[in-house]
Amino acid sequence: MGKPLVYEILQKPATSCLIGICTTIWFYIQKKNIGYANVGLSYETAVGGHHWRLITSAFSHISVLHLVFNMSALWSLGVVEQLGHMGLGVEFYLHYSLVLVVLSGLLVLGFYHILIQKFKFEYFRRVTAVGYSCVVFGWMTILAVKQPSSKLELFGFLSLPISFAPFESLIFTSIIVPQASFLGHLSGIIVGYSIAWGLIHGMNNYWALTMLGWIVFMFVFSLKRTGAFDFNFIEIEQVTDSSLPTVGFVASGNSRSLHMDALPLQSVEIV
Repeated sequence: MGKPLVYEILQKPATSCLIGICTTIWFYIQKKNIGYANVGLSYETAVGGHHWRLITSAFSHISVLHLVFNMSALWSLGVVEQLGHMGLGVEFYLHYSLVLVVLSGLLVLGFYHILIQKFKFEYFRRVTAVGYSCVVFGWMTILAVKQPSSKLELFGFLSLPISFAPFESLIFTSIIVPQASFLGHLSGIIVGYSIAWGLIHGMNNYWALTMLGWIVFMFVFSLKRTGAFDFNFIEIEQVTDSSLPTVGFVASGNSRSLHMDALPLQSVEIV
């Protein structure tokens, strides 16, 4: 007989909070009828100064199946929080989840830059990525290195050996879900190995809070600069490019609604 859900939530507090955040954002997106193009990350919008999308894209999902798959995997990977005796634990989980969100997103943009500038694949200029899979694949990889005997449980009945899970999942999702972002998932795996092998290390509460502070600052700064949200107390000279999609809030009676020039559906990638 399994453990009560409340007991498991108490054992995985950070994972439970992250799942709650992603689920709440998904409900909000559905309720407000916000499209993936409003929150997703693409090379073109990143170059245009929409740096806030690095964060919003990671925590947004385009369908309930997309959300359930990622959150199911994340719940299983929450075992990292219980491995303090192995140098992991809750603090490690929080510190490096932050690292995975930022670095995997930047690595995806780096791949896009190379494909566009070096190989002239203009398609990748407008490809828009959304989802938490970069982080999920990163934690799969870290756990595969740190505790290869673990199992990855999906949907409560599918069990994969964690040692093979990152690449099994990479191939599986690429075949089964045509829109799955191979580069996004691969980026999560690369950052995951960098953390597990100690190439990225030294995160503590001070550096995590410092990093979080800079993320919040850049998030608000880029929101204001691109006109995505109106912060009246911040004054920044606006720089706009008519060739890029625009995001803004427009009055509708006494309420405010989000609007954006939508990107074509075929250019979305699920991560």
